[in-house]
Amino acid sequence: MADALSLVDDWGPEKIVVVSHRRTGMKGVLVVDNTARGTAKGGTRMSPTVTVGEVARLARVMTWKWAGVDLFYGGAKAGVVADPASPDKEAILRAFARALSNEVPREYVMGLDMGLTESDAAIIQDELGDRGAAVGTPEHLGGVAYDKLGVTGFGVAEAADAAAQRRGLSLSGCRVAIQGFGAVGAAAAARFAELGATVVAVSTARGALHDPGGLDVPSLLAAREEHGDDFVVRHARGEALASGQELTVDCDILVPAALQDVIDDRTAQLIKAGLVVEGANLPTSPGAQEILAGRGVTVLPDFVANAGGVVAAAFAMDARYSGFGPETRTIFETISGRLRANAVTVLDEAERRGTTPHAAGLRLAEERVRAAMLSKGRLSR
Repeated sequence: MADALSLVDDWGPEKIVVVSHRRTGMKGVLVVDNTARGTAKGGTRMSPTVTVGEVARLARVMTWKWAGVDLFYGGAKAGVVADPASPDKEAILRAFARALSNEVPREYVMGLDMGLTESDAAIIQDELGDRGAAVGTPEHLGGVAYDKLGVTGFGVAEAADAAAQRRGLSLSGCRVAIQGFGAVGAAAAARFAELGATVVAVSTARGALHDPGGLDVPSLLAAREEHGDDFVVRHARGEALASGQELTVDCDILVPAALQDVIDDRTAQLIKAGLVVEGANLPTSPGAQEILAGRGVTVLPDFVANAGGVVAAAFAMDARYSGFGPETRTIFETISGRLRANAVTVLDEAERRGTTPHAAGLRLAEERVRAAMLSKGRLSR
């Protein structure tokens, strides 16, 4: 347990639960980071490479993300060490849910992350016999269909628009490069196109597609719907690039919306965009953030830019035991309003303090969490 104990700091984690089940081979972990502002809520991922450290890091991001959008839930994350393509996925997931029945949903509500689907959320609810155990279920079970609605990608584009306007740019005509064309990247591309931006590059794990004059976003979205993400970069019209090269094409706005830790010190020196909007969690290293700031590149942090999903999750949390689902229009209006306002607030704070937007946004989130901890007696005054 020494490694787990080394993760503890002034904010958390409050609880790390490691579980296993011999017959199914299930191994997993739940990290409840900080619940000063409410019940712990964060996605559950499934991957053969899940580690306690990874889950703890992502749980902390959720703490700041909830506080950043000023919604009253706590940060948490869970992970299952398994291949999501395994034929034993359901049995493993059921074993994982049972093992955490003391914590779910009283302390933690499961959600969707890498490797899990809406049907998996329904299986968790079924296994625990509680509609409150998970959010992200299919619409026909009363859930908010995050991926179908594209709430995270929509919010990324809305936040980018607000940040661009603050820099004196009109999104109409701006050139946007997007790493990733999954649920987040595709929805972001769709919203950018609606707002008049020119999407010049997209990518998947199989490669990237680039056209300086602008890609045909509606055609790309239709091809993705029919054939899948990878078909887009292999068969659509445009210049084929190796994965990663989309990060350094000539553009005004760069949206890393796929993986964490993709912009390191070396890549930061090569980025041509004046605005980086983090659609993925933790895509930019601390060193890269400093390099980009020194080059005059604005980086809008993940816990501000990609918080559309947590806003939608807050609606889903409220609706878990209700017979009435939230209105889609209300979800989108709330995402737009909160993310646009938060983007401007964080960038203004960064300018006022002469620091990076990450540092400024983190400071604002920390102040909110600290106030809650003080009020509940979790910190000494």
